[in-house]
Amino acid sequence: MPLVDAPVAFEIRLTDGDARMGRIVTPHGEIPTPCFMPVGTRAAVKAMAPDELWAMGYRMVLANAYHLAVRPGPELISELGGIARFMGFKGAILTDSGGFQAMSLASINSIDEGGIRFRSHLDGAPITLTPESAIALQQSLGADIMMALDECTPFPADHARAQASLELTARWAERCLAARTSPTQALFGIVQGSVYDDLRRLSAAQITALPFDGYATGGLSVGEPKAAMREMAALSASLLPPARPHYLMGVGTPQDLLAAIGMGYDMFDCVLPTRNARNGGAFTSEGRVAIKRAVYARDPRPLDPRCDCRCCTNFSRAYLRHVYMSGEILAARALTEHNLYFYGRLMREAQAAIASRTFKAYAANVTATIEAGEDAIRGTKN
Repeated sequence: MPLVDAPVAFEIRLTDGDARMGRIVTPHGEIPTPCFMPVGTRAAVKAMAPDELWAMGYRMVLANAYHLAVRPGPELISELGGIARFMGFKGAILTDSGGFQAMSLASINSIDEGGIRFRSHLDGAPITLTPESAIALQQSLGADIMMALDECTPFPADHARAQASLELTARWAERCLAARTSPTQALFGIVQGSVYDDLRRLSAAQITALPFDGYATGGLSVGEPKAAMREMAALSASLLPPARPHYLMGVGTPQDLLAAIGMGYDMFDCVLPTRNARNGGAFTSEGRVAIKRAVYARDPRPLDPRCDCRCCTNFSRAYLRHVYMSGEILAARALTEHNLYFYGRLMREAQAAIASRTFKAYAANVTATIEAGEDAIRGTKN
């Protein structure tokens, strides 16, 4: 399929069912898809240096426009060459607009037709994000891919509340497109609709009628049941224009990512691999490991016998438990590196499986192995 005419080029090279293997080309380089983006909210992926991310194969990182507006401010980042140069990352940057913070920081904000009014979580200073200022902010940060300002519908939300939210998101989307002035920075629209089929269809119709460079599914993994999340993700994916990138925001576990790739999604982000690592959690081919458990105190095995990351080739589970229980910074470093390596390898394996037309069998096998391992882990005692 040919590249689309947009600030970022997107090419689908091969498909296997609904799963797609391709590439996104940005001013900061090419990103093979499907891809996972580590979350660097404040222009830093916790516990990782940018060159380490690059060495693991990551070519795009997510940062958050709201948090960077609070500190250090877009003027400084722009003055120093844009966010990628500011943080020393050679690849591309996608910025979240701040819409998610309207939900996660609900106690310090208010929302109306004009936009979102925050009180800074640092000092209480007033901050206003409108569709226009959200785009101006992301343009000044130098993001390769910008996200339209949306209202991320909380869960639970009744039907009327969810519809009002997606209608506001659609009106803001039009204003975001009108506000964009940069021809080299892509802008993605976001489909909302909570867990209601009819509202997901309505939102998708409204957002895909607008000339965005890519389309995202938002408002999932915010507390709804897993089955509802997957059902709404699959429905939303089926309603997105096939020639544009499909981005599933904020999802999720390795099993979730494989399921979503099978639905036709190309891009993902989630804090799970980094946040779980800081709390002693490791994702492995045999299920999640909570390294603080006493059962690992004398365990000589690596975290994952199938993994060749620096953590798994150098450290035993016993040692990792020791440094975690001792509060050593190395524990967060090692577990984060392993988790991100694991997620990156999962994406590369998925790409290869799509290319060989074996994705469905690959995804089923990996998912079954992980879940069997997690069942076994749950059956053991400390």
